[in-house]
Amino acid sequence: MLNEEKSQSPANNDLFFDFNVDKAAKTVYITREFNARRSLVWDAFTKAELLDRWGAPAPMRAKTKYMNFEVGGRRFYAMISPDGQERWSVQEYTSISPITNFNPDYALGLK
Repeated sequence: MLNEEKSQSPANNDLFFDFNVDKAAKTVYITREFNARRSLVWDAFTKAELLDRWGAPAPMRAKTKYMNFEVGGRRFYAMISPDGQERWSVQEYTSISPITNFNPDYALGLK
């Protein structure tokens, strides 16, 4: 859930972050608090041109080929290594509550 509350800590060390894995359900749950306006955080997760700017772990980068952010829509994207190797994946959006949360299902490791 995206939280509008802002941390008073300059380093944002007090912001909430939770990462849980349910192996039986093959599901990862991530909850994180950001020191930013809710609308900006929502855009960063739901607009390909913004998501590609930060959505890959360093030193990789993300590249979205197609994104249709609606229930039943998909994002087709790659994580690209520094040597140019592309690892393609698909997200399908199964539910969306605007400005609050969304649930994507992933198909990983497409070539």
